[in-house]
Amino acid sequence: MDIATVSGIASAFALVVIAIFMGGSLMIFVDIPSVMITVGGTIGVSLIHYPLGDILGVMKVVKNTFFSKTHNPQELIKKIIEMASLARKEGLLALQNTAKSLEDPFIRVGIQGLVDGLEPEAIRQILNTDIEQMEDRHSHGAEILTSMAAYAPAMGLIGTLIGLVQMLQNLNDPSKIGPGMAVALLTTFYGAIMANMVFLPLSGKLKTRSSEEAQYRQIALEGIISISTGTNPRIIEQKLHAFLPPKMRISSFN
Repeated sequence: MDIATVSGIASAFALVVIAIFMGGSLMIFVDIPSVMITVGGTIGVSLIHYPLGDILGVMKVVKNTFFSKTHNPQELIKKIIEMASLARKEGLLALQNTAKSLEDPFIRVGIQGLVDGLEPEAIRQILNTDIEQMEDRHSHGAEILTSMAAYAPAMGLIGTLIGLVQMLQNLNDPSKIGPGMAVALLTTFYGAIMANMVFLPLSGKLKTRSSEEAQYRQIALEGIISISTGTNPRIIEQKLHAFLPPKMRISSFN
């Protein structure tokens, strides 16, 4: 679980709730019609924009912001160097057992391609397609979240207009001014909360996760191709270290 995402969302909402309690009751910020307009309206408009399958599928993509494997490029490079050394000593077929034991399906496909005798360009094409499809899925999920972040305040504004109309039509009845004004303000409040504390942060984290995973897979791809061409493990390490900042470059040959 990503502690930063969970603690960030929890602390943001906690601070808002605490601030509300310091000024009065939390219940004055609870209004069912306002929730119906903002939450229901945002979902409804999103369904107009995107197919139902995409809206449901975005939940699977969003879970990557909460539950994602920690990618350690240093460990990956170390593993690639070990496989490169084994391949140079005993041949590519010696990687058969290693391929079966790899947990990452992306790397396993690449190493199995080496064992099966695929040409380096064929392996590169397969793995590049995998990376591109992964980026497309994450990009589409981030796009949907960004769109919902735009719709939520807009639905809040619509709720504000509804509340103002109701309030202005009942100026002669003071008892109805308060509820109308509550709808007018709370819909805007809900829309701002949804956009700025949920959808936009999750979209940003998803883009970050996608970038990290793409870099990790690019390192794996270049390492696998280098193994296929019989490149010296020391040269492979130098090539892969170029993906990392200097402080993370730990050599296996020291």
